[in-house]
Amino acid sequence: MKFTLSWLKSHLETDADLETIVRTLTMQGLEVDDVTDRGKDLAAFRVAYVVSAEPHPNADKLRVCRVDTGSETLQVVCGAPNARAGLKVVFAPTGSTIPRSGTVLKEATIRGVASSGMMCSGFEMNLSEDHDGIIELPEDAPVGAPFASVLGLDDPLLDVKITANRADCLGVRGIARDLAAAGLGTLKPLTVDAVPGKFSSPIGVEIEDRKACPMFIGRLIRGVKNGPSPKWLADRLTSIGLRPISALVDITNFTTFDLDRPLHVFDATKLQGSLRVHRAQGGESLKALNGKDYVLTGGETAISDASGVISLGGVIGGESTGCNEATTDVFLEVALFDTVRTAATGRALNLQSDARYRFERGLDPAFVFEAAEIATRLVLDLCGGEASELVVAGAIPDWHRSVSIRPSRVESLGGNGDSTDPDDTRLRNQCRRKCACCHHPVLAWRYRGRGRSR
Repeated sequence: MKFTLSWLKSHLETDADLETIVRTLTMQGLEVDDVTDRGKDLAAFRVAYVVSAEPHPNADKLRVCRVDTGSETLQVVCGAPNARAGLKVVFAPTGSTIPRSGTVLKEATIRGVASSGMMCSGFEMNLSEDHDGIIELPEDAPVGAPFASVLGLDDPLLDVKITANRADCLGVRGIARDLAAAGLGTLKPLTVDAVPGKFSSPIGVEIEDRKACPMFIGRLIRGVKNGPSPKWLADRLTSIGLRPISALVDITNFTTFDLDRPLHVFDATKLQGSLRVHRAQGGESLKALNGKDYVLTGGETAISDASGVISLGGVIGGESTGCNEATTDVFLEVALFDTVRTAATGRALNLQSDARYRFERGLDPAFVFEAAEIATRLVLDLCGGEASELVVAGAIPDWHRSVSIRPSRVESLGGNGDSTDPDDTRLRNQCRRKCACCHHPVLAWRYRGRGRSR
């Protein structure tokens, strides 16, 4: 589970530094595998201003530039075709290390002209594959400021190992909730503004297999304009290694990692009638969004329209109803899928996805309506359009459980020696041992023949 520090702080109000956050996560059982602090690695690179750019006297394709670094003006020989006066650039001073090549810059003489430092391309900074020109920074970028902070690259990236029993922490908000519970700050309120439906959805939903899909909420949003995502959303996805595709698709990826809530969007104009959630009979086929063709073996959780199977519930959508730049009407899916059936579906087809990873571990069953409203609001804010009333099939499963507990048993299991149960006393005396780590007395015994641990 990857996320940046600023992403975490969008859910957690805290003054704790990175080291404290990492230590607290580990103490909570959320082991931090890695922390990447790109700001530290890019600290030497600064915003600079190209004062002048003149032709090189001995090379047609080179320019001799005067560059203001904020503290001094240096002469830099540059071969980039877009090097020109008035440009804000990324400047690498002498002694810095270029991220892509690992080269340490030295004072140089290029075709008889002295050059101090270097103006960098996105390729050289390991930010893109573009090496045809140097990076052009915004006009308002302050000269001499750290380049990483201007482009938001000074945001540490955390990679946390989530164990199978902590499905609630497969979203950034879940991790923020755990840190707040540990006393490391306050969980920010989650804004859920209900979107009033302006019309009835002509697309309905029928659930034939309630065990596989206890609940399905749908919503038609028409008149959308699907284009590139805004910078904040694209940056969030890029920071964890996801490629931004389009606003509609990026919204589903964002809610998956931000709120631990996988969603799916169908191009409504490509649907043939209403949706049906059912158990696959076997022999049906699906061309998935990953470009691969799958033949169902039977038993998978399938979503179909009049044309046949168009999606695998909780795993992956189909290409025939996928959204693209031409999409104008979209049908939003927010559903609950059974953990065992989802795992079996993915395993049978050898198909991994971020949605499957979360559904097979279990999602919050009480968050379906809120997720539908949040996703709708994101679509309307980023793509425009108007939303229908919610289409609700099924119901939230009864997830409440009652647990009986004897405080005296908790005390005895804690090893405080206060239990008066003769069995406890005898077994405790027989089985007392020392912890291998701290040599603290611990109790470890088993009721033999009774089939239960103590």
